[in-house]
Amino acid sequence: RKGRSPAPSSVSGPPSSINSRKETDTVSLRADITKDIAAAMKAGEKEKLSTLRMLLSAAKYKEVDLKRELNDEEFQQVASTLIRQRQDSIEQYIKGGRQELADKEAREIEFIKAYMPAQLSADEVRAIVKKAAGETGASGPGDMGKLMKAVMPQVKGKADGKLVNDIVKEVLGA
Repeated sequence: RKGRSPAPSSVSGPPSSINSRKETDTVSLRADITKDIAAAMKAGEKEKLSTLRMLLSAAKYKEVDLKRELNDEEFQQVASTLIRQRQDSIEQYIKGGRQELADKEAREIEFIKAYMPAQLSADEVRAIVKKAAGETGASGPGDMGKLMKAVMPQVKGKADGKLVNDIVKEVLGA
């Protein structure tokens, strides 16, 4: 061990298992995923490992397109896109009678959702839509675009666009 400094005797801060993704903003999602890939490798969780590698790969493709690193919000948009793709696949697999493949896609969605912010409930989205409708004066189906424009920035990344669209239609009576 000549020329090497001794290993630190203790690591400062709480153990990593105590910190959750949602609580720490100091660590990027990329670092979280990389750490989770290593943990999945060690634990032999092949399906989780494959899904996390696919998520990281999709993010890298997006970075190449943008010619810069993604911030956490953009990373979550990539994850959201992958979730939507898997939901579409589940529908197709069920129509085709391939339940085992639909189940696999559903498990992949759960792995990816771990890197997404908590989703708003339908009631929370409805409250936001009603408040925005009052503020914008939207009253009928013709005001749908105006109301969507007001609502989407408030729920971006926290609610599915289809859910928001359905609630806006319901509130406007469309």
